[in-house]
Amino acid sequence: MTLAKLVVKNITRRRGRFVFTLLGITIGIASFVTFLSLGGNLKNEIHRESAALGANLIVTPKGSCAYEQVSILTGEQLPTTITMDEVAKICAIKGLTAVPFLTEKTAISNKPVAVNGILPAEMKAFKGWEMDKGAYFSAQNEPGAVVGAVAARQFKLQPGSFITVRGEQLPVKGVLKESGGRDDITIFLSLPVAQRLFKAVDRVSYVAIKVDDLTLIDSYILKIKEAVSLGVISDKQMLKSVLSIVGTVNMTLQLIAAVAVLAAAFSIINTMMAATYERKREIGILQALGAKQGTIFTIFMLESGFYGLIGGVSGVLGGLFCSVVAAPYISQNAFTSFVKGSGTGSMLDPGIIVGSIAFSTAVAILAGLYPAWRAARLSPVEAISYE
Repeated sequence: MTLAKLVVKNITRRRGRFVFTLLGITIGIASFVTFLSLGGNLKNEIHRESAALGANLIVTPKGSCAYEQVSILTGEQLPTTITMDEVAKICAIKGLTAVPFLTEKTAISNKPVAVNGILPAEMKAFKGWEMDKGAYFSAQNEPGAVVGAVAARQFKLQPGSFITVRGEQLPVKGVLKESGGRDDITIFLSLPVAQRLFKAVDRVSYVAIKVDDLTLIDSYILKIKEAVSLGVISDKQMLKSVLSIVGTVNMTLQLIAAVAVLAAAFSIINTMMAATYERKREIGILQALGAKQGTIFTIFMLESGFYGLIGGVSGVLGGLFCSVVAAPYISQNAFTSFVKGSGTGSMLDPGIIVGSIAFSTAVAILAGLYPAWRAARLSPVEAISYE
């Protein structure tokens, strides 16, 4: 009998123990892969949304915290405390282009969807939007809606369709070309109409700014703060702040998953120690037939590594499946809405797959060191005489 066949026969001789030990490492690795996959996807989405925002500076309500900065990238509803007078003062500063946003929420077919109130002409120039179907706003206060490509598909909206926002029916004027950002799942109204419907007259949520000279960005921040008593943050500062928060959350989740893997490692130790005691007579017979301590040690290490390898493969498959299934159902909030509907490209990162299987195998091998050492140290007389 070859060494490989002997290893497989040994670990499967007690099928119940084999299955439960394998389930332990599988669940631990699946948890680890799920959190790692969603976390990697989350970071990619943050970078993409930051680039899609197209702003060098963001003006937020005074006293805003990092939560509001995350909400800007996710399109979540924000406090509407910035007045149009303050927006006008910002726009009066030479060398920058400023566009206000009013961020709100509505529901279509009982599903939540983001609504942005914008200044149509200024926003189209700011973001370089192109139309896929229908027409764009023809006036600054036109009572209609322009929708993102994904939202149009999701809710089966076409030019000429109607949507209801705060009890008022609005015609869909057109559909934007797909951009790959949050704009694709957003409904856009002209700012005066949005302010009226959401009872936020003369107020907006935040202001996005492009500057003509990036080398003078600190000077622009000072000028804005002198003109209005509001918060100002650069795109790089906001990205760093958001990634710091997300990184802390990801680390916490991965530590929780690591505890599950550690618990699985102890189950492997328990299984291998039980096997060592149960197979003393078998070990003695192998020694009597000429097997050296190194051979006995290798057999037990291979058995332990086999648990890790099979558990790692099944855990990776389970984790990726959970990631794909979980992403569309993650609740819409400022920390997780990036993942919702964002695709699964990063979830299939070969680095995650290979690294997780290698991690699982390494943990299992480490867990098997002591039981293998104990088995190898048995004397032939002690082993054969064991009953």
